[in-house]
Amino acid sequence: MFSTAIAGSLPKPAWLAETEKLWPQWTTQGPELQQAKADATLLWIKVQEDAGLDVVGDGEQARQHFVHGFVEQVEGIDFANKVTMGIRNNRYDAQVPQVIAPLRLKGRVHAFEAQLARAHTKKKLKFTLPGPMTIVDTVADRFYGDKVKMAMAFAELLNQEALALQADGVDIIQFDEPAFNVYMDEAADWGVKALERAAQGLTCTTAVHICYGYGIEANNKWKETLGQEWRQYEKVFPALAKSSIQQVSLECMHSHVPMEMMQLLEGKDVMVGVIDVANPAIETPEEIAETIGRALQFVPKNRLIACTNCGLAPMSRAVAEAKLKALAEGAKLASQRYA
Repeated sequence: MFSTAIAGSLPKPAWLAETEKLWPQWTTQGPELQQAKADATLLWIKVQEDAGLDVVGDGEQARQHFVHGFVEQVEGIDFANKVTMGIRNNRYDAQVPQVIAPLRLKGRVHAFEAQLARAHTKKKLKFTLPGPMTIVDTVADRFYGDKVKMAMAFAELLNQEALALQADGVDIIQFDEPAFNVYMDEAADWGVKALERAAQGLTCTTAVHICYGYGIEANNKWKETLGQEWRQYEKVFPALAKSSIQQVSLECMHSHVPMEMMQLLEGKDVMVGVIDVANPAIETPEEIAETIGRALQFVPKNRLIACTNCGLAPMSRAVAEAKLKALAEGAKLASQRYA
């Protein structure tokens, strides 16, 4: 009854990159690196299939970071002279590239890994792209002088790649927008409009992922300041409900998000995060089934997809594998319980 999927990223094997890091350095280069990326992609597709997931992804194995993996293939961006900038409303500092000229794609961005994944699984394939608002929050603008204008420029490029990914055989294209939980008013105002521009013309399933971030120290500390109820979704969900985006991925397990927020997404498929990415403890199938059961008070059975809260990239490989198995087992138990 309840299909299962991951939010996006998975840990990189030690032979590909540094482990348990959000910005890992590659362990090799050139043709060897390309082969290592391919091997890691195929590895994780097999792990997801063996775990019993219904929707699989490439695990973002070919990307150092979920935003920079895209913008590295964009002309008009200076990566040679990165600057330190506070991102996510100064939650933490990051070394970011600078936008110095009009933006244009150098060519295809993710053809290699998308076509590889499509050729090696018969499961539904989801592919993730960074959302335009989150990209804007992760680069330094030295050219446009206007966040909305720059976001729309990125949205056009994202749309070009998304249409190409659809032609590659991708079933679901998901845009990751953690910035929606930081700049709530702007997200509801122009963020959703930029998102829809990025998804324009797609006939495959479209999705957006909005979470409270990876399980890294800066994010965990930020969550401690949000109080007993996290109501950030309350701002953007009504705008998303009116949008053309078909699926919304949200954080749920071990969070302080009031579950009734899901009611604001009437008419959408809801990817309910039932796996905590900030805690290495492995959820039991019973815990996952109970979380799904509580979510069913606010989401129709045919609209609920069991998912992870966010990406698993900074976790250990063993923990990630165990959590994927728990996800599938918990959804199966919930299906038996609530059929």
